Amino acid sequence: MSRPAAAVIAGVYEHPRREIPDRTVAQIHAEVALGALADAGLSLADVDAYFCDSADPGLNSLSMSEYLGITYRYTDNTDTGGSSYLSHVNHAMRAVAAGRCRVALVTMAGRARSERRGPPAGRRNGPEADFENRWGIAATLHNYALVAMRHMHEFGTTSAQLAEIKVAASQHAQHNPHALLRTPVTVQDVLDSPMLSDPLHRLDCCVITDGGGAVVVVSPDVARSLAQPAVKVLGAAEAPKHAGNGAVDLTCTGAAWSGPAAFDEARVRPADIDYASIYDSFTISVLLALEDLGFCAKGKGGQFVSDGALLAPHGRLPFNTDGGGLCNNHPSNRGGMPKIIEAVRQLRGQAHPAVQVPDCALALVQGTGGRLGTRSGSATLILGAADA
Repeated sequence: MSRPAAAVIAGVYEHPRREIPDRTVAQIHAEVALGALADAGLSLADVDAYFCDSADPGLNSLSMSEYLGITYRYTDNTDTGGSSYLSHVNHAMRAVAAGRCRVALVTMAGRARSERRGPPAGRRNGPEADFENRWGIAATLHNYALVAMRHMHEFGTTSAQLAEIKVAASQHAQHNPHALLRTPVTVQDVLDSPMLSDPLHRLDCCVITDGGGAVVVVSPDVARSLAQPAVKVLGAAEAPKHAGNGAVDLTCTGAAWSGPAAFDEARVRPADIDYASIYDSFTISVLLALEDLGFCAKGKGGQFVSDGALLAPHGRLPFNTDGGGLCNNHPSNRGGMPKIIEAVRQLRGQAHPAVQVPDCALALVQGTGGRLGTRSGSATLILGAADA
């Protein structure tokens, strides 16, 4: 049985646009903030804690809280890439439980598609950056291709098995009117798409979008006065995965530590999960997360994802029913926030009817930041429906 929730998610909002050239990043933060608060039935005046990352220079909780007119008692600028927003929900939950705040707002925003920006070669800050850039791993894609190749070498995983993950995402995205890519694809379509970095094809990679999203985390007593079904934050954990000065297992991610800790706190097991939102910058990201979170044994991810296991509503583990980063939305080169939002929709019973998981009571959200082949961050949330 899951534990009582110390905090709940009362409001969510995902920006409907995937290219927003007519807005600044600050304006996108503001739009999603107002959207999530309206969803919760609250206003900016109710917010006493504010969380955002500092991915864009000059935009952090200090500057954005002034822009939004928020006077906070608690704030957090944790920046661990795509896992940042799951960490923010974790930290907000802890702050609410400790009585440090009652209404916490988490926002993210970016214009990666409009600006076509990414981390240029030679400008990474990691201690091994000079070595990695010199020897051909400057691009994120190369790093993930290295991980995929190692998994194939050790466990016999195939490109066709990785393609099953993209196929499932595309099947779901066709029902999302806001998804960037809404055309379903087949395994063969993925295999026939251009090879970008062996063994990853173009369709193994996520989309690049503008966009943003926001989440409102509140105390249970605040939630009782609101109209939306409250989604419980039952368990949460974070973990890094370091390069170990070269002594690194490329087939393991930080989810191997954050996952079990989150399950333990929530008092549930992988077999209890009805729906999974899993960070999908590349197809290999999903496969490794499934293994490290305990949904299947290490090396068995390829077999697990075959035969429609990830398809909603009746697959063995329906995942990313909005289309995920692979087809729907990957704003600011980070895809963690949309994962939280779609999990909340599933637990409220508000996902698209074609992909709504019946009687969805427990959801897992997995975020990954950084680069799997070197250093990365992991954050895991276990969320429960109002009556779970």
